[in-house]
Amino acid sequence: MSQRLRILLIGASGVLGRAVAAELGARHEIVMAGSKSGEIRIDITDPKSIEAGLAAAGALDAVVCCAGAVNFPPLAEAKPALIEESAYGLGLANKLMGQVNLALAARDRLSDGGSITLIAGVLSETPIAAGSSASMVNAAIEAFVMAAAVEMPRGLRINAVSPTVFEESMAEYGPFFRGFGPAPVARAARAFSRSVEGLETGKTYRVT
Repeated sequence: MSQRLRILLIGASGVLGRAVAAELGARHEIVMAGSKSGEIRIDITDPKSIEAGLAAAGALDAVVCCAGAVNFPPLAEAKPALIEESAYGLGLANKLMGQVNLALAARDRLSDGGSITLIAGVLSETPIAAGSSASMVNAAIEAFVMAAAVEMPRGLRINAVSPTVFEESMAEYGPFFRGFGPAPVARAARAFSRSVEGLETGKTYRVT
């Protein structure tokens, strides 16, 4: 692809976000965004913040999300509760609905033929102890992308990237992922290039 794209990158200051910025920034214009840093501030848990951030970004060809929080409650500690009181509430409100709302807002602002790329994760396929929240959220993101692609207007595309744990994050997340083969974060960043610069839609790119 020779066209230079204007890409809004949310979660740009994180481990993955920095790698994606380096990968795509070699060929495209990156608008850095995050809840606490970046050229534009976007809190994906707040629909008004999403709308305001997209408006501030101006004309865009792609929106890429590397942000989204979940917690890891052991199943024995999870009790029946309303979403806002549930052990699963963080992942549902933040990583899942935050990205769904981002995709819906981007749908109405992207240039024709633009793309949306969301972040899922390996736990959609591979369970771990205390990972039921992350598994549920990641699988829901993949299903949303698959279904939303069918109805996207104006030639817009939507995909997800589902990486395993990163080599660069093992110090923090290693205890949750004993026995997993971590991947370098640069490999996951290349999957974002495949989504942004490719032609496919409704796909989940798995990074192992």
